[in-house]
Amino acid sequence: MFKLGLIINPLAGVGGSVALKGSDGVAEAALALGATPRAQERTRLALEWLQPLPSGLVIHTGDGEMGGDLARDMGFETVICHHPATPSSAEDTRVLAERLAGRVDLILFAGGDGTARDLCAVLGERPQPVLGVPAGVKIHSGVYAISPVAAGRVAAKMIRGELLSVTDAEVRDIDETAFRAGQVRARYFGQMMVPEDLRYLQAVKMGGREETSLVLADIAAETVERMQEAVEATPECQFIMGSGSTVAAIMAELGLENTLLGVDLVRFEQGLPFLAGQDLTATQLLNACRERPTKLVITLIGGQGHLLGRGNQQLSPAVIEQIGRENFWIVATKSKLRALEGRPMLADSGAPDLDRRLTGHYRITTGYRDAVLYPLAEPDDEPVV
Repeated sequence: MFKLGLIINPLAGVGGSVALKGSDGVAEAALALGATPRAQERTRLALEWLQPLPSGLVIHTGDGEMGGDLARDMGFETVICHHPATPSSAEDTRVLAERLAGRVDLILFAGGDGTARDLCAVLGERPQPVLGVPAGVKIHSGVYAISPVAAGRVAAKMIRGELLSVTDAEVRDIDETAFRAGQVRARYFGQMMVPEDLRYLQAVKMGGREETSLVLADIAAETVERMQEAVEATPECQFIMGSGSTVAAIMAELGLENTLLGVDLVRFEQGLPFLAGQDLTATQLLNACRERPTKLVITLIGGQGHLLGRGNQQLSPAVIEQIGRENFWIVATKSKLRALEGRPMLADSGAPDLDRRLTGHYRITTGYRDAVLYPLAEPDDEPVV
């Protein structure tokens, strides 16, 4: 019998699609703005990989939205170990983690860095294997799989008895108040034991400033020229500007204020750029995309390689479908690509079928009149040579 612990933070990442950068302290505000909790569906994507397994799997979890409702709905034998408040809180996460520790073979948990931090506070140095299903907005910690499907695959390997190494992975979290003000302050909180399969585990986000100002200036100059050419050909063309310092350099070249950790909208009038919207939500972006032809200017996360699904949940599956992959303008320094050590870029949009359709090679602007082709792939694909 394999005992699987399951902990879901029901409100993890709820603020992402409405540009609130997370859920800590703003869950009610996010729901009032029309945000839809996504942790249940992302956990379902992981658990679907466990349904074809032979009998003998028992899920130990909390009642209701912390896991019990989903596990029973999917037909798993379920043991309820905690009855949380409604809505559940960080304290419920810690209580459930304490009750599961040492009693289950693996704790599968869905959330973001705050959820990982809560588990780490309870588990400490205990030899309890854990694995995160990414459901938050900010995911800097190395205890998460690269996607919900990847989490399910690793759990399935353990349940089938396949030999997996374990490693101690870092737990990091950032100050969400500072994050909403455009500042990234990440702190190390400890380590937890995770089953190791490097194809499926997320790297800790790079925090260094390896890009030189000269390289960023070259990327910015090249991209602004492309934008001007696109507007000359199609005057109503508009540009969604993703988050990150590489895109921020392009906004500086345009002379526009930038939301470093949000998504902005740029249009041109009489050849001059202007901000048509700042720090937009998924709904606002979708409405804008339906009005005009749109290009998406975006970069990947250093160290992890995620192009979608980390810190830019405003780019919802509906928005991505409306834009079309042919309108992705990806920008990155070559040092950022080299840091991936041959791993492909990744998409974790929340819609696995869309992620599969996004796979393939993309042109990436790496300087002035300088570009490379680099793949976005599923984790089973071969690494880049």
